[in-house]
Amino acid sequence: MKVYTYTRIFFCAVVLCIIQACSTLFGLPSNSEKSTLGENTYYTTELRDLPLPKEKIVIGVYKFRDQTGQYKPSENGNNWSTAVPQGTTTILIKALEDSRWFIPIERENIANLLNERQIIRSTRQEYLKDIDKTNQSLPPLLYAGILLEGGVISYDSNIMTGGIGARYFGIGASSQYRQDRITVYLRAVSTLNGEILKTVYTSKTILSTSVNGSFFRYIDTERLLEAEVGLTQNEPVQLAVTEAIEKAVKSLIVEGVRDKIWGKAVDNTANYQALIDEYSREQTQNKNRAIGNKFPDETSRSRFSVFGNLETGKVKNDYVNSKTFMGGKIGLKYFLNPYFNAEANTNVFTMENTNIIKKTFYATEVNLEFLLFPRYKFTPYVYGGAGVLMSDMRPRYKAQLGGGIEYLIAENIGLRASSQYDIGFKDDWEGIVNGRRKDQVVRFAIGLNFYIGSKKGNK
Repeated sequence: MKVYTYTRIFFCAVVLCIIQACSTLFGLPSNSEKSTLGENTYYTTELRDLPLPKEKIVIGVYKFRDQTGQYKPSENGNNWSTAVPQGTTTILIKALEDSRWFIPIERENIANLLNERQIIRSTRQEYLKDIDKTNQSLPPLLYAGILLEGGVISYDSNIMTGGIGARYFGIGASSQYRQDRITVYLRAVSTLNGEILKTVYTSKTILSTSVNGSFFRYIDTERLLEAEVGLTQNEPVQLAVTEAIEKAVKSLIVEGVRDKIWGKAVDNTANYQALIDEYSREQTQNKNRAIGNKFPDETSRSRFSVFGNLETGKVKNDYVNSKTFMGGKIGLKYFLNPYFNAEANTNVFTMENTNIIKKTFYATEVNLEFLLFPRYKFTPYVYGGAGVLMSDMRPRYKAQLGGGIEYLIAENIGLRASSQYDIGFKDDWEGIVNGRRKDQVVRFAIGLNFYIGSKKGNK
């Protein structure tokens, strides 16, 4: 009995050591970390690399705040924490400093500044009476020729969610993701006449991902082995807000140079032409951008296409021991509009039950197919239709339903993966009628779809 107890203790100790080792392997934190400098975003470097102006622009920022009123989403009751950081004015001022284009002046807490200057004057008058009065005056405050206004005007939760997972004999893994989005507007206002000189608009997605794996298995009737591992990563909202604001500052600078609103600070726009051209290309590309940073292309698919598939599957008939077959399919598609196409194909497969029957079928099918996202490179699709099978000069009729995914790996070539379910109208594919279930086929296929002809016609 003591040996059994010691064995269990030893086994638990070994398992704990393995878990600790795995935590290190997966990069999971096991010790506290020291404080560090804040992370830089992609646009922090771009701002610091901008060509310098002839002279810096004095600029004031009173309030650049969260205007969404959005609270953090919560699955368990109310959450009164705000979804957007409340220090966005500070983030904007830091971005202005990094660009080296502006001289930001204190305006958010101007009352504190004025109060401190008043204390200095009072102290000098009270305790420095013998000093020349001309030395007691403070230099004047800088005033801004341009004010920056705006704020974070939108926080959208769960604009895209999804996941994938599988489990087999107690072993499983899954992955999930979620995307939120923030939107920033920034405008430059002239203090001379109140004119709004320029307005820019940027957005940034916030990604959260989760990966989990588990093992659940009975070793015997009395012993159960269970293990799990998981990793969740959430993009910090503060960094997302920072990146969106930095992008807005860069856009404001470039558009201001292009439209000549910075006055003497930019005496020759030719020095910034490469920057303007790059920004113009980005604006052109952005015209077709949709939610989720996807770029639909209206001319990505032609009106006609031909395709070929390699298939594998199994026929379910009235005999036992059905064998998996390998087959092929070729066909033609005609797009009625970007979403729907009519398809005709021919395919071949072999129905075989071990030591019982073996037949080769030649099939012709007609389908109507629906593409969910026809203007994207990646799109799911579903289809359905009817067909006829020929074997021993006898026709057998069926219906089919299927679906899959397509990804354009080249301008006119789509890579496809799909599955299809066939059901016969009669239970006679193998030559006998037995039972209530009609003969069926389950297929899985991978293939290429070649688009031909003018793309302009498929709109």
